[in-house]
Parts: sequence; C-alpha cells; structure tokens
Amino acid sequence: MLDVRRLRLLLELDARGTLAAVAEALHQSPSSVSQQLSQLEREVGVELLRKVGRGVQLTPQAAILVGHAEAVVRRLEQAETDLAASLSEATGTVRLAMFQSAALALLPATLERLARDHPRLRVTVTQREPETALRETWTRDFDLVVAEQYAHHSTPHLPGLDRVDLVTDEVRLAVPADDTATASIRDVADRAWVMEPDDVASRHFAEQVCRSAGFEPDVRYETADLQAQVRLVETGHAVALLPGLLWSGVRPGVRLVDLPDAPRRTVFTAARASTVERPGIAACRAALAHAATSARRP
Repeated sequence: MLDVRRLRLLLELDARGTLAAVAEALHQSPSSVSQQLSQLEREVGVELLRKVGRGVQLTPQAAILVGHAEAVVRRLEQAETDLAASLSEATGTVRLAMFQSAALALLPATLERLARDHPRLRVTVTQREPETALRETWTRDFDLVVAEQYAHHSTPHLPGLDRVDLVTDEVRLAVPADDTATASIRDVADRAWVMEPDDVASRHFAEQVCRSAGFEPDVRYETADLQAQVRLVETGHAVALLPGLLWSGVRPGVRLVDLPDAPRRTVFTAARASTVERPGIAACRAALAHAATSARRP
C-alpha cells in the first residue's frame, strides 16, 4: 500500500513547484523530501520526477498519481471534519489569513465574539494579500481566508475552495479634507497618487478606473498599508482610491468623492470544501459575518 505521507509530498511538489518550497512549507530539509520521493518512485515502480535544469519536473505518471493523492488527502481531511463536526464544541486551532482593511474593520469584533462564545477555540491570524492567501489556503497553509474581489476583476480559480460573501463596500476617491474643488476623478488627473503594489488586484482596479477616465495615474508612492495611504492623502501629498470598509467605526479625515458607476468591492471568506463543516471554521465564519453586519451600520 502506498504511503500517504509520501503521496502528500508529491501533491505538495505539484502545487509548489520546487523541492525547496515543499521543504520550507512542511518544515523538512530538501534532501529529506527528495529521499522520500525517491522511495515513492521505488514503491510505484515508475519514474515520477525528471531533472530539468536545477529543478525537477513531474512525469505523466506522476500527474496520474497526483490526482489520486488529491482525492486521498481530501478524503482524510473530510474524515477529520466529520469527527470534529460530531463534537458539540469548537476546539483546536483555526489558521486565518486576512488583508489589512478587512482586519482593521472586522478582526476586533470577530475575536471578541469568538472569545465569548467559543473560549476553547484558538485562532491565529496572519496578514496576507488576498491573491497569496487564497492559494495558501488551497495548499493547506491556512484554514480560512478573508479575501476581496473588485468589480470586473475576477479572483484566481482554485478548485475545491468554498466561497461565502461577507460584505460589499463602495470604492471612492480620497482627496485632502480641505480640497472642496474636486468634483470627479478627472479633476485629479495631474495629481500624485498612492496605490498598492502592482502585483495585486486593487492596483489593477485603480489603474483601470483612471484609464477609463482618460488618464494614466502618476503613481509616486506604493504601499500595501492603507493607513499609510490615508495619511499621505490627509497631508496633501497624494490622492487614492479607498474602500468604504476602511472607515468602519471612524470618521474619515479625508474628503471622499464618488466614482463613475459607483464601483464596489466584495469581501468574502474562502475555505477548502472538505473543511467547511468543522465547528471552528463555522464559528469563525459566523463571527466574521456578524462583524461585517455591524460594520455596515452607520
């Protein structure tokens, strides 16, 4: 019978691409990973890996085995879920990944509710950009992710992830509070802009909004820290496109200007379908949903 742990290594290699990445994710040495995969080759009696340059490539036979390994691991994960769901209390650890604006608006209320209703549940939280966190949830580095999707910008499709929408909020142009002359985004075509780094969906969305208005934004400042973006706008050094959830519970220190067609962002949770019935994940989703409902209130 094939060793499930070695099958898992082959599955990880297919998802992560390199032996070094697999070793880092599973806290093993690359040589240990390589040795176990060589043992798996001996067990199945066919070549699974071929050297390509300084890396390795999965053979067609390995691809067949990966499909079965995915089914095996998913079934074992479902077994763990069924056992956990048979218990009346949410316990254990849930590894949650969130991006900054969602964490600022939702995390305190979420943790307060979980501490009150599920005191034996341990939740760890890591700040991650949505695109990265979605893939890391798919590869089992996290159990639950809070991610976002902008209008006309789809998120990566990763099979086996279950998505539940939390809240939608409007994205608006932020200018300094004393700027009373700006009436539309076209009025700031020649201003300095602050945006998130160019490898995230929010940056692509912001650039497209500007281009649709007829200009290429002069992006002088890049930061994923939305509080830093707000500060640059407040002090008159830049303008920005910012989501409404950022102002949950606080009074904006900037002036907000509506955009054409009032574009909206959707914030959602995603978890592997084989884990959604676990009491801990269900509890986290319920607490996040309650926090999102509160954040929508004026």
